[in-house]
Amino acid sequence: MKKESFRNVKKWAGMFGALCILFFGSIVTLGGCKIPELSEEGKSIWDMLTEEGQSEGTTDDTAFLQKANYLKELIDVYFWEDTTEEELYEGMYHGLLNSLGDPYSCYYTVEEFAALMEEMEGSYCGIGALVSQNASTKVITIVRPFIDGPAHKAGMLPGDILTKIDGEDVSGWDIDLAVKHMKGEQGTVVNVEVWRASAEEYVELSITRDVVEVETVTYEMMEDSIGYIYVMQFDEVTSEQFETAYNALKEQGMKGLVVDIRDNGGGLLTTVCEMLDLFLEEEDLIVYTLDKYEKKEEIYAEAGSVTPIPMAVLINGYSASASEIFSGALQDYGLATIVGTQSFGKGIVQSVIPLSDGSAVKLTVSTYYTPAGRNIHGLGITPDVEVELEEELKKLPIVPLEDDNQVQRAIEEVKKLMK
Repeated sequence: MKKESFRNVKKWAGMFGALCILFFGSIVTLGGCKIPELSEEGKSIWDMLTEEGQSEGTTDDTAFLQKANYLKELIDVYFWEDTTEEELYEGMYHGLLNSLGDPYSCYYTVEEFAALMEEMEGSYCGIGALVSQNASTKVITIVRPFIDGPAHKAGMLPGDILTKIDGEDVSGWDIDLAVKHMKGEQGTVVNVEVWRASAEEYVELSITRDVVEVETVTYEMMEDSIGYIYVMQFDEVTSEQFETAYNALKEQGMKGLVVDIRDNGGGLLTTVCEMLDLFLEEEDLIVYTLDKYEKKEEIYAEAGSVTPIPMAVLINGYSASASEIFSGALQDYGLATIVGTQSFGKGIVQSVIPLSDGSAVKLTVSTYYTPAGRNIHGLGITPDVEVELEEELKKLPIVPLEDDNQVQRAIEEVKKLMK
C-alpha cells in the first residue's frame, strides 16, 4: 500500500481543522481534538515503560512485550478505524521478519503457508493453465493449458488473453489475484472470457475446476534428433517429470539435448539435486553450503543413470537459485555448454520453518557454492556463450522455438558437441 505524502503539514492541518500529535506519554491536541482516556491497564503499562516504572529486574524481552501491549492499547483507543487482535499480531510478525532487510526471509500466515505448500507440491484445484503477465501493460496471457486439464478440455488455447473472470474485468489485476479467482473447490464452475487474436474475437469458456498436477516440465524433439526440455520451476513433481521427458526423448532417438531454464526462479533444493543425479557420477559433489557458524554441509550425487550426452543449458537474468545450482554444477563438470545471459545471482539458501499454529517463517540460513567453490550470490552464472534474446521477441508472450534466437544458438552449440 502506498503511503500518502505529507509534504505540506500546514495545508493538511488547515484542511482537516485539527492535527493530533502523539509523543510517548504526552498528548498534544490542536483544533479541539477530543482525546479519549487510556484504560487503567494502558496507564499501568505506560508506567512500566517510563524510567520511574522500570524495575532493576526488567529484561529487554519484558520491555518489548510491555511496549507492544502499550502500542496495541494506543491503537485500540486512538486509531480511527476498528482493528482486530489478529490483524495487529500478524502485522507485527510480518514486521519482525521484514526488519531483517532480507527480501527472502518472511512470515507466512496460516493461509499463506498452506498456499505455499500447495504450490511446492505441484498440485492444486483449479483450471490447469500456465499464465504470464506483461509487467508494463498488466495483460495476462495463457501460456499453456495443461494437456487434458479443465482449461484444455474447455477449449482454452495458448496465446489467449484473459479479459474477464466470472463477469469481472481483469484489466489491471495482479496475476496472483487472477489465479486466486480461477482456483476453487473441485467440481465448481468458473466462467472465463478470453481474447483470441488468431480468430479476432472474444471467446467465453465455462470451466469446471478439478485437481490438476502442474506441468513444470514440457518437451519436444527438434531438428537433427536434438531434444528440448523446458523446466518452469523446481517443485516436488519436477524431477519425476524431467526424467519422464528425458526417457521419452531418448526413446525417440535423441542424440543431443537443450535444457531451458530461462525465467525459472528456482524451487526445492532436493528436486534439483535429484535431477542432477541423472547426469553426475555417484559421489560427485553437487553443491555445498556454509552457515554463519562456518558449518559446512555437502550434497553428493547418489547415482548417475544417464550416459553423457551433448547438452546445452539456456539461462537468463531470471534464472535463479536452484536454476543456478543446476547450470553451475553442469558447467563445473563440463557436462553442458551454458547459453544465454548472466543469471540472477541468488546464491543463498532458505529454510521454511513451520510453527505450531499453522503459520511459518522462511529464513535465509546459508550461502551455497558450486562444486568448484564458486559463490555466485550477487554475481550469477556467466554463460559460456552469451546471446541476448532479440528485442522484438521480448514483446511477445509466447515465442515459437523456431523463431527463438537463443534456442537456435543452443541447438548450434549442441551440434558442435555432436561432431
